[in-house]
Amino acid sequence: MFATGIENSIPTINHGKTRIDEMAVCGHYERWREDFDCVQEIGINYLRYGPAIYRTYLGPNKFDWEFADLTFADLKRRDITPIVDLCHFGVPDWIENFQNPDFPRLFADYCGEFAERFPWVQLYTPINEMLICSIFSAKYGWWNEQKKDDRSFITALKHIVKANVMGMIEILKRRHDAIFIQSESSEYYHADSPAAIGRAEVLNQMRFLSLDLNYGRRVDSGMYQFLMDNGMTREEYNWFLEHRLKQHCILGNDYYQLNEHRVFADGHTVAAGETFGYCEITRQYYNRYRVPVMHTETNLWEGPHGDEAVKWLWKEWANVLRLRNVGIPTVGFTWYSLTDQVDWDTALREQNGNVNPLGLFDLDRKIRNVGRAYKQLIADWRNVLPASSVCLVVPIKKVGDYPGKDEDDAAGRKMSGSGTQANEAEA
Repeated sequence: MFATGIENSIPTINHGKTRIDEMAVCGHYERWREDFDCVQEIGINYLRYGPAIYRTYLGPNKFDWEFADLTFADLKRRDITPIVDLCHFGVPDWIENFQNPDFPRLFADYCGEFAERFPWVQLYTPINEMLICSIFSAKYGWWNEQKKDDRSFITALKHIVKANVMGMIEILKRRHDAIFIQSESSEYYHADSPAAIGRAEVLNQMRFLSLDLNYGRRVDSGMYQFLMDNGMTREEYNWFLEHRLKQHCILGNDYYQLNEHRVFADGHTVAAGETFGYCEITRQYYNRYRVPVMHTETNLWEGPHGDEAVKWLWKEWANVLRLRNVGIPTVGFTWYSLTDQVDWDTALREQNGNVNPLGLFDLDRKIRNVGRAYKQLIADWRNVLPASSVCLVVPIKKVGDYPGKDEDDAAGRKMSGSGTQANEAEA
């Protein structure tokens, strides 16, 4: 699956007073048809995309689907398969933030309503980068609740991951062959000195927390103590073990130059740059979870020479091929995002209007060098990979193959609709 994405981050800053909407500042609401034209120009068939939840989910059982109806009908007409991103770093004002214990239930309701309205959609990323969202919102104090303590971090994390799992359950009730592609940041922490080894080991355990809970995997003993010490109850922890849906999942992981960190003896960290690289770090995640993987995000600034992003694209693609060649089932690659982004140089913490030249197209929808390179890469490799693939075939149905209502209802009656029951069958 060669993919790109349309950036739909919507965190709040200034203690909830200011909403940062990347679709708005990048002009997508006015130019969405042009954006879909750009997707087709590259030759991309898969698009990470979703409506901004704060504009769509207006209150309990209250929805505004007008924009989603227009855009998803057009994606279906164009035969572009969406990987639907339903929550990207923020929630509607009426939910407030990720400290709200009602968030999992409310988000699950939203997922169910979406799946009911768009039954032809098969691929989902219910909540994007669950760990990063929790850290930036409740550990670094950058977004949403803007907390800076471990208890708030664990509160956000358990609510976000539970919402993701409950959302998957509701979608599976309506689309039994739904596939969930996590988009989670792949991290690694390098010890700067022997005195930093202990802290680096803790951080290298913590990086797995969101996926451990999401996949129903028992966490390491140190992390179990950390969870219990910071507000998670045994009952809450056991809930994740009892709702194991990894058989429906692809491990989507994101990799940028800032994903590797250098840890010092006093605990502070700095960016380490590309040290191990995507292939080695993904191998670590795959060995832990044993589900197919997909490279779901990467990019680099188009630098002064104009070829820096192109070189990064080919380096990441070489890493993907290496994973496949050593037998790790790798099913897709993504340059993120379609167009340039705004103010990601300050992690959306400030409204400076800085255009970050990271896209396949600039904000005038003119193709960048990396866009041309990605178009050529797709043309060169699209017909080669299926014949030489060592990975499983993902059972994705074409948009036009979705059954009619009568057939779909019959399929739904055959299905129990319970993720827990599905797990029992697997066991």
